[in-house]
Amino acid sequence: MRLSDPTLSAYGVASSIPAPINRMMAGFASSFRNGVDINLGVGYVNEETIPRELIRQALERVLANPQKYKIALNYGGPKGSPNLIQSLHDFHLTHNIGGLTEDVLDSKEMIIGPSGATSLLEGIAHTLNKGIVITDDPKYFIYTHLLERLGFELLSVPQDCNGIQPELLKQKIAALGERQKEISFVYIVTINNPTGAILTNERRREIVHIISDICRKQNRRIPIIFDKAYESLIHDPAVPAPESALLYDELDIVYEVGTLSKVVAPALRIGYLIGPPGDFMNALVQKTSDVGFSAPLITQEVASYFLDHYIQEQLQKVNQGYRTKAKAISQYIDAELRPLGVTYCGGQAAFYYYLTLPEGLHTHEGSPFHRFLNRSTSNKQIDSPAGGDKGPMVSYIPGTFCVHAKGDLVELGKRQFRISYSFEHLDKVKEALGYFREAILYSRE
Repeated sequence: MRLSDPTLSAYGVASSIPAPINRMMAGFASSFRNGVDINLGVGYVNEETIPRELIRQALERVLANPQKYKIALNYGGPKGSPNLIQSLHDFHLTHNIGGLTEDVLDSKEMIIGPSGATSLLEGIAHTLNKGIVITDDPKYFIYTHLLERLGFELLSVPQDCNGIQPELLKQKIAALGERQKEISFVYIVTINNPTGAILTNERRREIVHIISDICRKQNRRIPIIFDKAYESLIHDPAVPAPESALLYDELDIVYEVGTLSKVVAPALRIGYLIGPPGDFMNALVQKTSDVGFSAPLITQEVASYFLDHYIQEQLQKVNQGYRTKAKAISQYIDAELRPLGVTYCGGQAAFYYYLTLPEGLHTHEGSPFHRFLNRSTSNKQIDSPAGGDKGPMVSYIPGTFCVHAKGDLVELGKRQFRISYSFEHLDKVKEALGYFREAILYSRE
């Protein structure tokens, strides 16, 4: 007798089919050949930026000082380590992060997530009513896929290289009519993933102003979640310093999510949220408690010590490294790909470029472009140019993963793709760009 499977929730049913990025990452982990294939897809941080020795020293200092770091190897609390919260508070002030003042910070609450910034975003999705989430397009596909599996509806607003476009935002909201009351929250990544577009300060203010007007009309607070995961990685000195939207939040609707994953180490799992105190923040703290308290206390205390003693030199090292790579890659794209009609955005912050191919050339799975880079064309001269094993494969994120399936950019997304220049050495990134050129020429044929 064959037993029936467990009865799944609607979320369980939606999650039983892997999301595209989940499937791609699983495939990468199982088939990637180190030294042969080139990873420009999975957005791992550069291993050379992870300060192993400084983290080791911080761990030793923490364990040697039980007076300050009292129960570092025990359970922590749901709100997070008081030491880490104080260190993050001081870090924002000392480094003038977002122009925040002590008065503004002291009027807000800070909490630490159970497993990085994404865990806080997941908590937001579970504690707010289902409804419409306003976000930009292309979008942060990992989180927005989760939102859709949970039953939220996305209202995607096209962006340009300066971020989400306020006029289009107003038009999209106006077109909702009576459904404006169904808006649950707004989610914006300030240094966009996948495009690398930097949200300007003027547009931050406009977003807050537009949503504040709706809040006043509806007599309710609609949270605006600014995901600042990459703001410490603005490595182009020509970019104006970003402002914190908390500075012009008159209605207590702005929340900012930050992380140490990009500038210190992802494995520390340190993500934090700053926002006005109230029921929403209380609910997020309880959600963290429900899944086993905040991040492991030992990693929080290590992060606290790191912020207090090493963060300045680490920020300089990381940003200098990414700036050097970005400048070289930009020159190479200009020389090799732009003559083929390729345009792009990014390269000023974080570690992404978002490229667009000319009309008629697609990047989605199964396209000639993808099959060339995946060595699955059935042409031995392409798939196994040296005979024997497959030639080097190059991973990237297709634009179809990144644009909203019901948005305005569906057709454009078929011609786009994201590359990450973080994980691989510069020579491997340049090698991969050469394969992109060959893939474009192959696609034209």
